[in-house]
Amino acid sequence: MKNKIILLVVLIFVSINLSAQDKSLYKKEILVVNNDTMPYRILLPLNYDPSKKYPFILLLHGAGERGNDNENQLVHGSGLFLTDSIREKYPAIVVFPQCPANSFWSNIQFKADSAGNRSFYFQEAGEPTIAMDLAQQLLKKIIKDYPVNKKQIYVGGLSMGGMGTFEIVRRNPKLFAAAFPICGGANPATASKLTKVKWWVFHGAADAVVPPEWSQKMVDALQKINADVKFSLYPGVNHNSWDNAFAEPTLMSWLFSISK
Repeated sequence: MKNKIILLVVLIFVSINLSAQDKSLYKKEILVVNNDTMPYRILLPLNYDPSKKYPFILLLHGAGERGNDNENQLVHGSGLFLTDSIREKYPAIVVFPQCPANSFWSNIQFKADSAGNRSFYFQEAGEPTIAMDLAQQLLKKIIKDYPVNKKQIYVGGLSMGGMGTFEIVRRNPKLFAAAFPICGGANPATASKLTKVKWWVFHGAADAVVPPEWSQKMVDALQKINADVKFSLYPGVNHNSWDNAFAEPTLMSWLFSISK
């Protein structure tokens, strides 16, 4: 009898754990604009009620997850929003778009030398990339089609998506309430267009892919003009600082406490 009880407890635990990481809960959708398409996955709140208003979180993935399989964009970060405690405490509409393989969220240029060191040039202005244009179209669609609380629209992203986070806020300076770029960067001259948003910036101090100086430059520029920004720089952490960021115990409480 005792063994049966133990087995039952184990099965319940496994069932709960699998349910919490069931990425099929993110519904597959595709945005079509003229001849361009963008796959995306959308997670609706538990006990979704279309008569209620919900916070909306847009998550931008890194360069390694580009494509059109509508799967890879969920590799990093999606599990956090499937956790039972998060879904119960912070009901929200969560969207992960997928950047085409031949595009980039942010309008930047970069080069790599023979040693693999990269140099980045972040444009201060200019036309959006195809991916950024589609991401903005997707924003409009979600806000139109779903009961979004317009005072609680958030954006975050990692690596290429961290860069995209800075840029999409710059292009929509009054839309977002809070943003959390991870191991990204932008042109510090754009900081004046980012002040209506509260920021939590993350980077690994040992990042060999995107140097932490790019996040530091943005934080310094934002602090200089008294923007609301905090910075978590993880000692000894390389490019995968998203693991640390998504594990921050107060990330969700910080995010959902912010309203325009």
